[in-house]
Amino acid sequence: MTPPIKLLLLDIGGVLLTDGWETRSREKAAELFSLDSVELNQRHRNTFDAYESGKISLDDYLDLIVFYEQRPFSREEFKQFMMAESKPYPDTIAYITALKHHFELPTATVNNEPLELNEHRINTYGLKSVIDVFVSSCYVNMRKPDPKMYQLALNMMQAKPQESLYIDDRKVYTEIAAKLGINAIHHSSLASTQEQLAALGLILP
Repeated sequence: MTPPIKLLLLDIGGVLLTDGWETRSREKAAELFSLDSVELNQRHRNTFDAYESGKISLDDYLDLIVFYEQRPFSREEFKQFMMAESKPYPDTIAYITALKHHFELPTATVNNEPLELNEHRINTYGLKSVIDVFVSSCYVNMRKPDPKMYQLALNMMQAKPQESLYIDDRKVYTEIAAKLGINAIHHSSLASTQEQLAALGLILP
């Protein structure tokens, strides 16, 4: 029998919000700002690990992927576009908030996110009301699928793996959690996640 869940661990992009700076957003940026999408994505792949791990700033990242040569648009215009790509999933946010309060569940993220985007998303969409602790890659200088990131979240929240639940839209990341003994849900829709939560005894009245 599965022990009662005492900690809820969450990804942000793909669960509570859209992904912050995914391929589709970069393709839109390339079209809007008349950039070479192939080069943009190649430079992104070569630098994003350092940015998402909190080792370089947004300005450093943009210097490497966009502003390595003169552009007819400003750095601020490009940043505003990046930030505007984030959108909320209001129904999921409301549901997770209700779940947290009804079951008095402490919550933490295990999410890969660069600093400036992470803080924009947290503040813009009021995620501090849903999440107690943000174990974000930009703060801890490591990225999923590093198992140490999940273990750090458990240690910070003083929780056992078997009494914890992790929700992520990327299956590979839920598989890592499961290997550590953490209950895991691969999030594909709110309805499917609600069904899996119900199987673990987390049913809202």
